[in-house]
Amino acid sequence: MALMDQPDITLNALRDRFGDAVGQRQTTADGIPTVWCAAEQTPEILRFLKNDAAHAFRTLYDLTAIDERRRIHRATQPASDFSLVYHLLSCERNADMRIKVPLTGDHPHMASVTGIWPTADWYEREVWDMFGITFNGHPDLRRILMPSYWQGHPLRKEHPARATEMGRYELPVEQQIREEEALRFKPENHGLTPRQDGTESMFLNLGPQHPGTHGVFRIALQLDGEEIVNAMPEIGFHHRAAEKMGERQTWHTYIPYTDRVEYLGGVMNNLPYVMAVEKLAGIQVPDRVKVIRIMLAELFRIGSHLVWYGTFFQDLGGLSPVFYMFNDREHFYQIITAITGGRMHPSWFRIGGVAQDLPKGWDTLVRAFLDYMRPRLKEYEQIILRNRIFKMRTIGIGRLTLDEALEKGVTGPNLRACGIDWDLRKKRPYSGYDQFDFDIPTAVGGDCYDRTLVRVEEIRQSLRIVEQCLTQMPAGPYKADHPLTTPPLKHRTLQDIETLITHFLGVTWGPVIPAGEACASVEGTKGNNSYYLISDGNIHAYRVRIRTPSFPHLQIVPHLCRGLMLPDLLAILGNIDYVMSDVDR
Repeated sequence: MALMDQPDITLNALRDRFGDAVGQRQTTADGIPTVWCAAEQTPEILRFLKNDAAHAFRTLYDLTAIDERRRIHRATQPASDFSLVYHLLSCERNADMRIKVPLTGDHPHMASVTGIWPTADWYEREVWDMFGITFNGHPDLRRILMPSYWQGHPLRKEHPARATEMGRYELPVEQQIREEEALRFKPENHGLTPRQDGTESMFLNLGPQHPGTHGVFRIALQLDGEEIVNAMPEIGFHHRAAEKMGERQTWHTYIPYTDRVEYLGGVMNNLPYVMAVEKLAGIQVPDRVKVIRIMLAELFRIGSHLVWYGTFFQDLGGLSPVFYMFNDREHFYQIITAITGGRMHPSWFRIGGVAQDLPKGWDTLVRAFLDYMRPRLKEYEQIILRNRIFKMRTIGIGRLTLDEALEKGVTGPNLRACGIDWDLRKKRPYSGYDQFDFDIPTAVGGDCYDRTLVRVEEIRQSLRIVEQCLTQMPAGPYKADHPLTTPPLKHRTLQDIETLITHFLGVTWGPVIPAGEACASVEGTKGNNSYYLISDGNIHAYRVRIRTPSFPHLQIVPHLCRGLMLPDLLAILGNIDYVMSDVDR
């Protein structure tokens, strides 16, 4: 993330208003203004930061926690057993701020901020689920990623990170019955009653195994006929402890895990992670690395959007385009396979560079794909965008205003369809995006049709960027000349024993990254994707926080579908473009 404009102005305003409740400022490797605040006054401080016109941060970008009890390198920070981290964002001012709160005790308490940002609902539930921090005043504080019968809080340091550290898993019949019963939907647990105003509602369970949910996702619906009265999403079925695994893997061996977080984005998931590590280590990558990364990231953006385009139209009843677009995707995968040797999960980006240089003939494949893809988009415009039934099913459906989108943490195409040109590639250019000529598509209606128009135009803009990578690919090395970039270049390991030893240590143990904190964000395929990494001066991360766009996007589904018909829900689910692995991590 970029350094906030004039951060001391906001800090001085906080101290003038709240006095000693606003503590010291912490220096971080990412340059984001980071301020420690007293727990008792933090809700009011956050309310001030959101609502004060001169310093308004309208978006709660992220909320997470850190178990500090085993951390060594934090001498300049307040003593605490746990720390809460509120990451605030102002799209209008292109500014960030990080508020950190020290908490003591094995099971500390904190006041809920759901009354300030409704989107804090799921974030606070996740922190309680993972760390055991209670949020007083939360309307529905229960587990969100782990099943209700789970024992313990997985991101606490005492919880094991490997199956070999746990006992053998057994599932007696009695336990299986209890767990199945715990999954039963009970309206009273959500404050709902079957009969309201003399009318009896019907409750419909959609998912977790349903083609319309686009993954293992469950949503319980309260219906009045076919009209949706309320919707209760349930996530966590796809949770794989991606953040916990970041604490046990070395810095390099964690890269393949990032591919699986949003499995349609491929190397797009590698990019924020390696960028965050590079910030911690002070690594500057060569220009050739930057352009290679951009080219592959944009190719994966095209591939992801094609999957969304075809499956969304399929959700509305149009079958043919999904076959056409999956065939188009194979043309894209030919390039990925030739360059990386992989397909969906190439795990090809490295700390300080990429795995290897571009192979001979890569430019021929890319040029052929560009020539092939552009006319196909024109065909799809005739088949889909101008289709009368498609318009009837999408125009005015799932409408989201700009104010609502900012309040609810919406980013990416879903935000730009509400009328704001917020795109990290333009607002905070990373990896050399400022050297490329492309436009940011926007719309104003914020409905399903506008979100479609934005994504379709994004494919064309990505093709523009890839074409510029093709014609302007710089010469030079494919990795940084830095001691923490591993492994070293092959020819050097054959020349001297010291480099060979470095290669061996780098592959087996991995580099020792200097202690510090850094967040790196990219404009992912579905919105802003961030990695917030904490190093304790070791060969692996002390804390890995993955802020994904799909998590807040799925939280807005009840808001989008209330009062609409049941078929409209499937249009909304297909249109907002989420991936459950991105939600659950």
